Amino acid sequence: MNPTWKDHLTQAGAAIENDRAIHFGSPEKELQAAQSGTILADLSHRGIIGISGEDSQTFLQGQTTNDVRLAAGQAQHNSLCTPKGRMLANFLLWRTDDGYALQLPVELQAAIQKRLTMYVLRAKVKLRDASEESVRFGVAGADAGHLLQGIFGELPTDALSITRNERGSVIRLGPTRFEVLAPPQQGPALWAELNKSATPVGSACWEWLEIHAAIPIILPQTQEQFTPQMANFEVLSGVSFNKGCYTGQEIVARTQYLGKVKRRLYLAHVDADNAPQPGDEVFGAAETSGTVVNAQPAPGGGFDLLAVIPTGAVDAGTIHYKTPDGPMLSILPLPYPVSPE
Repeated sequence: MNPTWKDHLTQAGAAIENDRAIHFGSPEKELQAAQSGTILADLSHRGIIGISGEDSQTFLQGQTTNDVRLAAGQAQHNSLCTPKGRMLANFLLWRTDDGYALQLPVELQAAIQKRLTMYVLRAKVKLRDASEESVRFGVAGADAGHLLQGIFGELPTDALSITRNERGSVIRLGPTRFEVLAPPQQGPALWAELNKSATPVGSACWEWLEIHAAIPIILPQTQEQFTPQMANFEVLSGVSFNKGCYTGQEIVARTQYLGKVKRRLYLAHVDADNAPQPGDEVFGAAETSGTVVNAQPAPGGGFDLLAVIPTGAVDAGTIHYKTPDGPMLSILPLPYPVSPE
């Protein structure tokens, strides 16, 4: 986290742990605001890998699941897989003036940057930690667009499109969710303007919104466990099936065209005594198991989560958390359609 930005957040009332804004004084009220109000969240828990050089497009095209030939003003979901087609990380990717930016959990940033560097070889590509080159915060809620329009003027109209001006960039993540990227010197003033009408919240509130958007976030505990299809990543347009070869492409393509996806990402709620953690197991009929991907406290109590679960187990009925006779999961509707297999 940029030290100056960290000082600003502390002065604004943030409780910060491990360079993450945990809350701004009242986690319960902040979660209620995330559900029904307009909120403002620091996103320093996301790191950024900057990729530049004349071969950056060709390099990324051979490493990632999506087609990185983006038009100006576009972002995309994308991911990096092992040769066996298992996800090492997923990220939001967009074009920059000198190449690309990959935004992903800060816990994975250094390791993924190191892994990508191993494949540069003689390509004219440079990778760097660009996390402190900007400050980033999320704005969400029914009034988010109106609030941002009053500050930035023109806003992106389509999902994962971007507008830029001298104050910074705005990425539309969904109908009522936006990410703002600003030069560090602009950050405090922008935060203060937005804070007049939006409730500042901790990172858990933003992650809860990501869960309800059914956008999985691969973390260290879940690396190499899922193909992109298990994580619904092709539904999120995070996979291109006509761009050519990349690491893991053969397995991902075979799964799409010849196989059957027997596990899928589901949105669920559970009333458990302890917070579910990424990597925890869930159990269905005949003790078939699935895996928690992300989980956060829910506004009404309990926890909302994303889990990759065998489709047959969900069709059969009861799913339990942690043990075959643990608390029952309530499967919730996804915000996007997933075609039946």
